[in-house]
Amino acid sequence: MTELVSKQKSLTFLSLLCFALADVRDGLGPFFGVYLQEKGWLPDEIGFVMTAGGAAGLLCTTPLGALADYTRRKRGLIAVSISLIVIGCGVIFSWSGALSATFSKVLQSVAAAVIMPALTGITLGIVGQKGLAARLGRNEAWSHAGNAATAVMGGIIGYSHGIPGVFFIMALMGSVALLSLLHINPMHIDYAAARGLDSSATSYRAKEAGDIRLLLTDRPLLLVGLTLFFFHLGNAAMLPLLGQSAVARFEVNAAAYTAGTVVLAQGTMIITALWGARVAQKRGYGTIFLIALLALPLRGCVAGMWASPWNIIPVQVLDGVGAGLLGVATPGLTARILRGSGHINMGLGFVLTIQGTGAALSNAYGGLFAHHLSYSTAFLALAAAPCIGLLLFIAAARSQPALAGALKPDTFG
Repeated sequence: MTELVSKQKSLTFLSLLCFALADVRDGLGPFFGVYLQEKGWLPDEIGFVMTAGGAAGLLCTTPLGALADYTRRKRGLIAVSISLIVIGCGVIFSWSGALSATFSKVLQSVAAAVIMPALTGITLGIVGQKGLAARLGRNEAWSHAGNAATAVMGGIIGYSHGIPGVFFIMALMGSVALLSLLHINPMHIDYAAARGLDSSATSYRAKEAGDIRLLLTDRPLLLVGLTLFFFHLGNAAMLPLLGQSAVARFEVNAAAYTAGTVVLAQGTMIITALWGARVAQKRGYGTIFLIALLALPLRGCVAGMWASPWNIIPVQVLDGVGAGLLGVATPGLTARILRGSGHINMGLGFVLTIQGTGAALSNAYGGLFAHHLSYSTAFLALAAAPCIGLLLFIAAARSQPALAGALKPDTFG
């Protein structure tokens, strides 16, 4: 009983870690673009800086995922990442030139690249494959609650002190995250399970566990990654452009409006993440993956065809549906596909690299449309990208038996 209580304490601090990391992991998030806009930056210039940061992060995600597989110091990896992100965000408020802004975004992106693989490894190591779907839902719910809470605080402080006040909230949440890491007992982490090694591993996969070609030749994993590439090509720039559009066209308060967009989305994500975890346990990841892919084109169409500051409500509710469900489905589906390989966290890093390529291109893609045509056209262009991903996903699920099996409920004990 004592051991059970001790493990529950680690899970409680894992929840608190997810709550605090939500604010730290994304750096300044949508506030970054709005802050640069207030400094006189054009939409395409902001997009190129964000693209540079995304490109740097995606180059590091797979090797950092491999590091998360092999090291037992997963908590230390996250601690270093938190420190570097806070430092990187502090740079932009001291120097807002092109070089310092790019350096800040690159540092944040590289540091953040290790968080998802390391956090997934810790989670999988504590609860195992059987409890993963339910725990991912809780992680996501706490994460989105953290985003909503810090967005409210950011909006309040930003309204009176400007966007630089958001930085101090992020530094505070970084401290909470570091304290939470200290209270997760490393003895509760099964480091073999954290990599995906268990009794169900097939012999050939166990032998090839050290070969990166396992990822490059895994068609289900590649198809999931490509689907997410098109999703994030349309998704990543949507929220930053929504804030920039409202500021440019409707003269809303930048900090308060941006905070409002985040709160609406995160509130929806809490509900959809918990619901998605239950659906994944009963029906597999296929249903929630499909719903997430359908939400984004609709979101882009609403943003592009309804020119009003009130479009924030349906646009960000749909954002909550898509992102909340994918937050559960992406690591869970990757763990199912690579079960027994010993490379689950590197595989997740690999998938995040592919989807990150789409996210990195998204800001430049959307920014160019916004600058040379209009914000409405940019939103419609962003809505077109996930339609390709949706068609790819449907075709892959029908033609790849291994992927179809991974999308179904887990039959392992």
